[in-house]
Parts: sequence; structure tokens; C-alpha cells
Amino acid sequence: MGADGRRRRLSAEDWARAALEMIGEQGLAGVAVEPLAVRLGTTKGSFYWHFANRDALVTAALARWEREHTEGVIEALGAPVDPAAALRQLFASTTTTAAAGRLHVRVEVNLLAAAGDPLVAPAVHRVVRRRVDYLRTLFEDLGFDADEAARRALLAYSTHVGHLQLMVRMPELVPDGRADQLAYLDTVIGVVTPPRNDSADR
Repeated sequence: MGADGRRRRLSAEDWARAALEMIGEQGLAGVAVEPLAVRLGTTKGSFYWHFANRDALVTAALARWEREHTEGVIEALGAPVDPAAALRQLFASTTTTAAAGRLHVRVEVNLLAAAGDPLVAPAVHRVVRRRVDYLRTLFEDLGFDADEAARRALLAYSTHVGHLQLMVRMPELVPDGRADQLAYLDTVIGVVTPPRNDSADR
């Protein structure tokens, strides 16, 4: 409610944000209009003002996820990009945080788990391809040829996804403590970006 005690008019983005949070907390099945209305302190009438049905809300939530956690991340790195620094920053966003309970990590894991859903599949596939393609350009900028850059991009993204899964499902296996996290990050970067004379010129 606003300062005058009146209920604030909710936007479609408010609903999309709440739906994305629910996906992180309960998975795709947790997205339901009535519980979200209660959480937002409003009625179902507010929902139907913005959306025709639940599918439209899920689609909006997926668009928000894609915009904030893919395009937004890439844009934040800026241009021109130092490829080595960009790779480290991307991995650090996951590996150097105690993020087992961090909502955006759970959103990623739960959306991957729902990737077979016909409503979710197009967005997840588009996001994964975009991310892998972006990683490939970073490896190409580091001097790897196109084929090797593609392989390293897939390896890097697979490492990222596996780490997210462990953070949520088996957090006790993930390095805990800043020193251990940084050491793990160094190892990951060392694996995916070895010295040029070891690989790039083969």
C-alpha cells in the first residue's frame, strides 16, 4: 500500500517478478494466481487486468528472466570486452557466492528442470543458446579457432550448470568460504582457458 493507506496499483511486471520468485521457490508448478495475489496483497482482478491466463503470466516471467539474467548480464559487461576478465566475472557470479539459497540460482535450476514443458522450452533453449554463443565469442576473442571456441563454450556452460545444480541440490559439496571459492574459481578458469601455447595453436 502507499503512504496514504491505499493499495498500490500493480503492474504486469510486478506480477511477472512475483511469478519468477515463485518459480525459484516452488518450481513451475508453484505459479498459481490465487497464492500470488495473496503474496502481492491484491485480488485476482488485478491479475486479469494484465493477463488473459496463467500461461500469459508464465511467458511474462520467462521474458523477465531472459532480459535480466541473460541480456542484462551481457550488457553489463560492456563493450569492448576483455574476454578473460569477462569469463572470470561470469564464473565468479556463481562460484564465489554462498548462493545455495539465492533465489536467482534456484530459478535457473528449476527452469532447467522444467525445460521439457512446452511453454518453458522455447525460452530455456533460446537463453542457453544465447549464453553458449556469447561464451564462444569470448573464447574466439582469446584466440581459439571457431571449433575449439565452440567446444570450450559448451564445457564452460556445462560447468556453470553443474555448479548451480550442486549449489541447490547438494550445497555441502560446493566450496564454502571466500578463500576456497576463489581457489575453485582459479581452477575452473585454468581448465577452460589454458595458456595459448598449450592449445590455441594446435
